Amino acid sequence: MAHTLDALATRAQAAGAEVQVEMQGTWRGEISALTADSREVTPGTLFAALPGTQMDGAQFIPMAVERGATAVLMSRDAALPPDLPASIAVLRSPDPRAALAFFSAAFFDRQPQTAVAVTGTNGKTSVASFVRQLWAREGRAAASLGTVGLVTPGGTDTSAHTTPEPVTLHRLLARVASEGVTHIALEASSHGLQQRRLDAVELAAAAFTNISRDHLDYHPTFEDYFSQKLRLFTELLPPSGIAVVDADSPGLDAVRDAMRERGVRTLTVGRAGGDITLAATHIDGLAQRLTFDAFGSRYDVHLPLVGGFQASNAMVAAALAVASGSAAEQVIPAIGALEGPRGRLEPVGRTVSGAGVFVDYAHTPDALRTAGGALRPFTTGRLIIVFGCGGDRDPGKRPQMARAAADVADHVIVTDDNPRSEDPASIRSAALRGASEAREIAGRAEAIAAAVDAAQDGDIILVAGKGHETGQEIAGEMHPFVDHDAIDAAIAGRHYSPS
Repeated sequence: MAHTLDALATRAQAAGAEVQVEMQGTWRGEISALTADSREVTPGTLFAALPGTQMDGAQFIPMAVERGATAVLMSRDAALPPDLPASIAVLRSPDPRAALAFFSAAFFDRQPQTAVAVTGTNGKTSVASFVRQLWAREGRAAASLGTVGLVTPGGTDTSAHTTPEPVTLHRLLARVASEGVTHIALEASSHGLQQRRLDAVELAAAAFTNISRDHLDYHPTFEDYFSQKLRLFTELLPPSGIAVVDADSPGLDAVRDAMRERGVRTLTVGRAGGDITLAATHIDGLAQRLTFDAFGSRYDVHLPLVGGFQASNAMVAAALAVASGSAAEQVIPAIGALEGPRGRLEPVGRTVSGAGVFVDYAHTPDALRTAGGALRPFTTGRLIIVFGCGGDRDPGKRPQMARAAADVADHVIVTDDNPRSEDPASIRSAALRGASEAREIAGRAEAIAAAVDAAQDGDIILVAGKGHETGQEIAGEMHPFVDHDAIDAAIAGRHYSPS
């Protein structure tokens, strides 16, 4: 696959009105590849020298040229390295990250005909999975892309990022489109939105789930974190698109105001929703019966999932499906066939004593409180929560996570999550400052085994924080670890030895 540089630049400018580039140099040949990583440069590559928080990609231009780069995309005010060959084409942009997104879209030149995106602190993975399932029930060739990877009719491929960088993203979009996928649901992370990874995706609709503290190791303030989430609505969703908002979320007003200002249609869902209203809920074993007033009709649906937040996620997904062209009378009843994604309040097994064990990805105070609160109505005995806090991440939320767990659970065990480069004992100590009554157990497998041994009939155990993950990062090294397998071993009375 190759394109002339002139054609790529022209198409990138046409697709993104704010992406302006200036070409210098004498070379006007073909571009055979794109990358922002100088180590991946091959002859004929356009190298994107992106500014970073710690390094400026411009310093890697000589390495990229040495490896065969024939064009460089960089900031308008960045300094060129001395002695740059005149044959190297230089493209300057006021926002090179956004420019790379549009160049990637032009280079790979294909996307599924219908794309939707969902953002928020919690619920993105479930919503994206649910939308894919609802589309599939209608017979559409559907996919989803996010934290658990790329899920297509052909299977699942894992992904390094919730929202991949633009070259990878558009390579994947082109691939699935060529395989016949017509509809795709994307998770939009705050990192991905801030770094302009989604800027050239053609969206039919976008959804907002909720907002609470997260990623303050990356974003300087909560306000900045929230504002990056809002970019999906203030900048990326076109005026012809439709926004979907959980009306029970504290972020409702900000999204709705932005859409009103831009003249974009907004659908609201939830107990306070105007388009899909949750009129009644009833617990039914490890499921729930829901009554919806949706788009002028009433529906009674059996949702085979635990938790009020999954009902909220299902409503957001249903509204996204309707916003992207599906019929409400087909979508709403199909909620009853939804399956939860791996690691999202997932029932894993029962202990010998009869206690149920669930795994959830909850790794923020709000998510822990929500997941624990969702399980509480199903618990006739005690609720036991096992969790840890990630290293090299926002340290301020560690005691808040412990307090959130203690507020909803009868017994809390603080253990290890992904300590990364930090001392695990120091992380646990910081968390315990929020709940001195919690029990500390070093070693995640040992903590899970202790919870299983202590549980009685009627109890529920929630193992939180890692969800679908298959590894545990300790001292910079990734070790195999799967919560599901550790639970199975503990129930069987075996020591967990991950392979």
